Formats: sequence, structure tokens, C-alpha cells
Amino acid sequence: MTRNERYKITMDYFRTNVGEVTTELMFGSAFQLICATLLSAQCTDKRINAITPALFQHFPDAKTMAKAEVEDVFEYVKSVSYPNSKAKHLVEMSRMLVEAYGGEVPSDPKELVKLPGVGRKTANVVQAVWFGKPTLAVDTHVYRVSHRLGLVPKEANTPRKVEDYLMKHIAKEEVTNAHHWILLHGRYICKSARPLCEKCPFEAFCPKLLENSKLE
Repeated sequence: MTRNERYKITMDYFRTNVGEVTTELMFGSAFQLICATLLSAQCTDKRINAITPALFQHFPDAKTMAKAEVEDVFEYVKSVSYPNSKAKHLVEMSRMLVEAYGGEVPSDPKELVKLPGVGRKTANVVQAVWFGKPTLAVDTHVYRVSHRLGLVPKEANTPRKVEDYLMKHIAKEEVTNAHHWILLHGRYICKSARPLCEKCPFEAFCPKLLENSKLE
């Protein structure tokens, strides 16, 4: 089976059986989305959704959070991974948003990655989910599933290489959905340690059946 055939089968399945989908993170503004996405690094969306209502109640926008001390924000995020650095990044990001962008989240990716704690993945999520741009964020789920399903070659050994390869093979109008399709497949079916192969619609052609597969 060629790689193009793999793309056709997987994208056709997701398009037909999943359809329109978006992030599972809860947010009410671009600022809240970028905060939630930043917090979600190395942490589950479920955990982030559990703590952000209280966080956003006290700090609903950049101007409010910019006035806070790191210790104040830490109290609301202390149950997530790396709470000290994330609390620091949230406050520093808020202050930069106020000082440089009038409290608004910029849509330009070059400006987004200037914000403390915001890397390419977070910037791509914000662009896709809030601004509707055809960007594809590669997290651990997208990276893992892309390799397991044979959507990318083994040489695509960094998140950026996986992103570039997927972007070349997925129709522009489906990029945003495809990101969530692949991510959710990795989160609920093609799990890291114990993939639920018996529930996978791609079991018949998954490259795990091949020699030197990344899936052991």
C-alpha cells in the first residue's frame, strides 16, 4: 500500500465517521485558549479543564492576569505538570500581551512565538482553533499516530518534520480537522503504552504488522 493510499483511507474514514471536530480544551476567548493550551503541555486536557474555570474566573483576560503575581497564579495551576514554570509563563505572557499588543492575542505566528511559554505547537493551535488558519500542531499523539499509521517516513523524526510532511499530503481545507482527527485517535485508540488495536478501523493495514515498526 502506498503512502498516498494510506492518506486516502484514513482521511476518508475520519471525514465520514468523525466529521467536524475541535479542541477539547474549554475557553471563552483567544486569551483563555492560549492559556489553556500552554498549560496542557505534558498534561491531559481533562486536568486542564478541571482547573481553568477557577483560573479564568479570577484572571479572565490578559490585563487582569498581567497585574497578578506568579504566586497568585500558581495557586490555581499547582496541580498541573511543571506548575512553577507555567505560572511564570502565564504572568509574563499576559504582561507582554498588554505591553506589546494592547491585551489582544496576535494572529501572526511570528508574534505568537515571541510570547513567553509559547512555542510552535501552541501557536499553531491558537491559529487553527481561534483564527481559523490551516495550521497543524504536532503533539505527542499526532507524532505517534502519524508514524504508526505510516503517514510519515521514519526520517520525519522531529515534530516539525512530521508537521511539514502532513501539511504536504493533507488538503488545505482539512488541515485543522485532520489535526484533531489524528490527535483524538491517539488519545483514545492508538494509545502510547496499550493501543486498543481491536477498536482501530485501520488495524488491517497498520504498519505495526511490518518489520521495524515503531509499535512494539
